[in-house]
Amino acid sequence: MVQLGGGNQPILIFPEGTDRLLGRDAQRMNIMAGKVLAETIRTTLGPRGMDKMLVDGLGDIVVTNDGVTILREMDIEHPAAKMLVEVAKTQEDEVGDGTTTAVIIAGELLKKAEELLDMDIHPTIIAMGYRQAAIKAREILELISFDADDRDTLIKVAMTAMTGKGSEKAREPLAELVVDAVVQVEEDGKVEKDNINIQRISGESVAESQIVNGIVIDKSRTDPGMPKQIEDAKIALIKYPIEVKDLETDAKISLTDPAQMQAFLENEEQMIKDMVDRIVESGANVLFCQKGIDDLAQHYLTRNGIYAIKRVKKSDMQRIEKATGANLVTNIDDLRPEDLGEAGLVYEKKIFDEILTFVEDCKDPKAVSIILRGSTKHVAEEIERAVEDAIGVVAATVEDKKVVAGGGAPEIAVSKGLKEYADTISGREQLAITAFAEALEIVPRTLAENAGMDSIDALVDLRAAHEKSIYMGLNVLNGGVVDMYHAGVVEPQRVKKQAIQSAAEATEMLLRIDDMIASKGMGGGDMEGMGGMPGGMPPMM
Repeated sequence: MVQLGGGNQPILIFPEGTDRLLGRDAQRMNIMAGKVLAETIRTTLGPRGMDKMLVDGLGDIVVTNDGVTILREMDIEHPAAKMLVEVAKTQEDEVGDGTTTAVIIAGELLKKAEELLDMDIHPTIIAMGYRQAAIKAREILELISFDADDRDTLIKVAMTAMTGKGSEKAREPLAELVVDAVVQVEEDGKVEKDNINIQRISGESVAESQIVNGIVIDKSRTDPGMPKQIEDAKIALIKYPIEVKDLETDAKISLTDPAQMQAFLENEEQMIKDMVDRIVESGANVLFCQKGIDDLAQHYLTRNGIYAIKRVKKSDMQRIEKATGANLVTNIDDLRPEDLGEAGLVYEKKIFDEILTFVEDCKDPKAVSIILRGSTKHVAEEIERAVEDAIGVVAATVEDKKVVAGGGAPEIAVSKGLKEYADTISGREQLAITAFAEALEIVPRTLAENAGMDSIDALVDLRAAHEKSIYMGLNVLNGGVVDMYHAGVVEPQRVKKQAIQSAAEATEMLLRIDDMIASKGMGGGDMEGMGGMPGGMPPMM
């Protein structure tokens, strides 16, 4: 509610119960939200990072140290905090890793901005300086990157992404699986991550995980009488339901004698038989149908020795297309022998308590499956998240062929370069660029803190080491400063570039907000609490 002077009668512009924050109060609220969010996930960063246990309203448990998973599971209400969650989601979509890094950099940029605001520096000046710093940071990242497209580097990238996660004990064999999968599905220098299907199955150790040179589908045959195994498979992919369609409009059929009823049923049966005959005539001995398959159709398919699966997911149909070379047929009348895909073997197999269909021995498949094992459901889920991160970073490396050293080395190198660049800038933007440079040091500082090291000593040692080599980073496993390039700790350039860029842009947007209007729908009009975000963390989860 806003009241304007002039008489005793207030003029209502906003609905009653609406709260509003102006100027520094709005900025303070947004900065506080960003800092709290960053602090929440900060302890998960690095090989020595800790896990979070999240419990939803139904009692389902998620145990993870994956930044974007934590933020997705948390019930966040504050609008500024939601913007930082978007930073993590964008990082996940673009690269697949570095989500925690992006959010803690954004939180530190907001913290540094608060210090500059206290010095009466205008938010627009800070935003401008941050923008200049982000552009310069990208240039510095190009200078400290090195080319890499060999298998050995790809495996190192995958192992670095999985270090400190549930898959660490078996990271070497898993890295091999990930690299094999990414290299197999790569086409014209691009990697479509959706073409790598991950089947998570509990009940065995991580070491039992395997890659399938084809596709694994979590479905069984539609009829137990069908053959369990088909060699030299000719695969038909049909979107059309193999059943008699229901009429879309209400209709009545008047039957005057039993013979008409019999003829009606025989006609339906003949329609289904004709559909199956078309599949048989095409030469197919394996059928994947995206829709339903009638019981009678299943009977005819079984009699013809065809292995059939119904209600296959659209994503699985697309992967089978890529793996076998089959064409997805919309109308069953259009099915031709040239539309069929090929696989050396299609069979059904039970693993633990799941029945799966394997499509194997495909010729140069551009879609593959990874079967991940884990002793329990929660272990398997965390391993899957680690492998998805690894797939993302390996894919980024295959596409860009650029990597940087890990262990906080790129952040220190960019910070050092930005401080030198700030000295060449006149005006108050210089202070913002220097603040940006200092904010990037939050990454090595957090790595040190999470490993139980003295963060100040670690930063001092790192800065000194970078006078000699840009590849020096923190080895948090033994507490020293080492050459990360030679230690095999490398990350895609895109991870760092995207993290810095998205953090800078989100911070800039938040700094330019000087007026926040909250309706009744947001925390009941309680602007100061904003759903309880800044004052206390519990309402977020």
